[in-house]
Amino acid sequence: MKAIVTVVGHDQKGIIAKTSGVLFENDVNILDISQTIMQDMFTMIMLVEYDGKAVSASELNKKLEELGEEIGLSVRFQREELFTSMHRI
Repeated sequence: MKAIVTVVGHDQKGIIAKTSGVLFENDVNILDISQTIMQDMFTMIMLVEYDGKAVSASELNKKLEELGEEIGLSVRFQREELFTSMHRI
């Protein structure tokens, strides 16, 4: 399944490395990344492929939220269809 990972917060060193490290450790493949820095705010959206064999979606979401708390950012994991339906106008 495809999913979306979003990361938002004040820019700092290591955001991409730490986020991609958690994904790698949980057998999640990054398909595409879009990231930008607006003044001192970092924003990133990743399209990832996830099969759920290594860890459940809820466990992965918890790990990413814990990472966010650790580094002071908002990190979220959502299935692609949920993300798309939430952001449809």
